[in-house]
Amino acid sequence: MSKATADRKAASRKEKAAAAAPRSTSTAKVVVAVVVVLLVVAGVVTAVTLGKSDKKAATTAGGSALPKNVAAMGAGVVVNPGAPSTVPTLDLYEDFQCPVCARFEEIFGLQIKDMVQSNQVKLVAHPLSFLDDNLKNDSSNRAANAAACAADQDKFLQYHAATFQGQPSQEGAGYSDAALKDFATRAGITGAAMTSWEKCYADKAHNQWVESVQTQSEKDGVNGTPTVKLDGKTLDLTGLTQQAFADKVKAATK
Repeated sequence: MSKATADRKAASRKEKAAAAAPRSTSTAKVVVAVVVVLLVVAGVVTAVTLGKSDKKAATTAGGSALPKNVAAMGAGVVVNPGAPSTVPTLDLYEDFQCPVCARFEEIFGLQIKDMVQSNQVKLVAHPLSFLDDNLKNDSSNRAANAAACAADQDKFLQYHAATFQGQPSQEGAGYSDAALKDFATRAGITGAAMTSWEKCYADKAHNQWVESVQTQSEKDGVNGTPTVKLDGKTLDLTGLTQQAFADKVKAATK
C-alpha cells in the first residue's frame, strides 16, 4: 500500500470517527439517548436544537388540562396514587420512540407492573418527546398526548405497554393516528371511555402538559432515556438484572 493511499484511509477513518462522536452546541440543550443492548447500557449522544419561536409555539399549542393524577405542569403521572408512604417512589422517564425504552419495557415492564399492583413502589411516569426533533416527526408528542388521555381513563400503564409493544421496528417510522387508537383498544379502553379518549386525543387536550414534562425533565438534569430514579436517585442500568432491581426497591422501602 502506498503512503498516499494509507494517508487517505487514515483520514477517512478520522472523518468517520468525528461524525460518530457526540455533538453539542453552546446555545442548545443536549439530550442523551441511552442505548441498551440486552442488560448492558452504551451511550449514544444526540444534540437537540429547537428554536425559541418553535419551542414557544409547541408549548402553547393544544389544551392546558392536566391528565388525571398529575399535580402540576411539568409533574409526572402518578400511576398508583394510593400507594402507601412507606414505599419508594419510582420515576420513569421515557420517549415512546426510543427503541431502548422499548427494550427496557420488554425486560422490566411486567416486573414494574407487578410492583405497582402490589404497591411496592409509587410509580411516576414522565413521557418525554425530545426524539421528535431528532427524527423529524411528531410521533413522540402524539404518543405522549395519547398516553395522557389514557391516564384520564385509568389506563396509563396499559397504554404505555401497548405503545412500546407496537413500536415500529424502523426507528423514525413513527406512529400513525390509527396505531395510537389501536393501542387504546389494546389497553382496554372501550365504550364511553373510548369516546372520551378519542376527543381528548383529537383536541390535544393535554399538549401543554406534555411539553412541560419535557422542559421540566431537562431542568431536573434528566439527560437520557430511559432514566429511572428510585427516591430521587438515578439507577445505573448497566448490567441491571430483575433481581438486582427488586433488591434495590426492597432496600429503599421504609
